[in-house]
Amino acid sequence: MRPVRSAHRFPLPRPVLVAALVWAAAGCQGQARSGPAEQAGSIAWTEPSAYTYTLRSTGGERLLIGTFRVTVRDRKVAHAVGLDEQGRAVVRRAPDVVPTLGGLLRELAEARRDGADTAEVRYSSAGPPLRITLDRSADAVDDEARYVISDYAVSGAR
Repeated sequence: MRPVRSAHRFPLPRPVLVAALVWAAAGCQGQARSGPAEQAGSIAWTEPSAYTYTLRSTGGERLLIGTFRVTVRDRKVAHAVGLDEQGRAVVRRAPDVVPTLGGLLRELAEARRDGADTAEVRYSSAGPPLRITLDRSADAVDDEARYVISDYAVSGAR
């Protein structure tokens, strides 16, 4: 009698599987980051002294809700314009609540120091943040903050 040998067969050849795994792992690098591992690392982006950007702020029960066009000079908000009804109301009531990108990154760092359940950032390939997601407590209702940054452009200081 002949011994029976079990042969495991994969539907794809091993080199194809290895290539797919390497491609998937490479696609995950530089994306959303959160947790202790991210706290140790940093992105090499320095906030310039003068720039403009568009901020869409959503989530939670907070004052800073809406879409804004922000002009920064000397790393301070020089001008903010509400681009939607909510944004215009915020600028009318409390224009100083609209942050710089540095302010958003400080809020992210504070959430991480405080042990937030979610404190993620996604950076553009050019360096500045594209998206920041915060949820200080997964069990709490309406404490989330989501920031989407677009139309970022460095400008000359005036």
